[in-house]
Amino acid sequence: MHIGVAILTLNEIDGLREVFSRIPEAYRDKAFAVDGGSTDGTLAFFAEQGVPVYGQSRRGRGEAFRMAFSQTDYDALVFFSPDGNEDPSDIPVLACAIREGADMSIATRMARDSYNEEDGQVLRPRKWANQALTLLANLAWNPESLLGRRLYVTDTINGFRAVTREAFEAAATDAEGYAIEYQLSIRLLKAHRRIVEIPTRELPRIGGESYASSWATGRRLLTVFLRELVR
Repeated sequence: MHIGVAILTLNEIDGLREVFSRIPEAYRDKAFAVDGGSTDGTLAFFAEQGVPVYGQSRRGRGEAFRMAFSQTDYDALVFFSPDGNEDPSDIPVLACAIREGADMSIATRMARDSYNEEDGQVLRPRKWANQALTLLANLAWNPESLLGRRLYVTDTINGFRAVTREAFEAAATDAEGYAIEYQLSIRLLKAHRRIVEIPTRELPRIGGESYASSWATGRRLLTVFLRELVR
């Protein structure tokens, strides 16, 4: 199986300088970028490294996910954001799960032996919101997991994941922005696809800025859930 690495960027030069060299060499050679319009030196960095770049006609992670598949011919892709939060050493583990038969593998920040950046804090609003939305998805489309008859998916929202081309195209996603990951998880749960999770440690962000407003993103994710519920 031919598995590539889609690096999703929008002004991530600080993170790239820190983490790109830590991508395992076997996967660095299969990496390409989908860029949302960087102006901070990100594109020059990729040019120096010989990494192909596909520029988005429209911004947003939903567009980036779809473009990653439409512009390449890989059988599966690992989606990686070089902002420092995601551990490059997990890339081959996600890819291995795909090779072993998973339709999608997710780096979970919510399972045992994993670490979320809010762990250790008294208040964990982002983590709790994630867990609530994940519970809703499992209740609606994976109820057997609550009885121990099927795997409970613990992190339906994390974008650090791998998915096969066949499963992605069958899901026919149309969500925009950061809602793409949640919709993809829901549609694969609906189709009873095989989803595998690996525990990961969410690391501190390196430079740049997050484009995901917690409240706005939460509303979009809830809207996606309601839309999928009535479909």
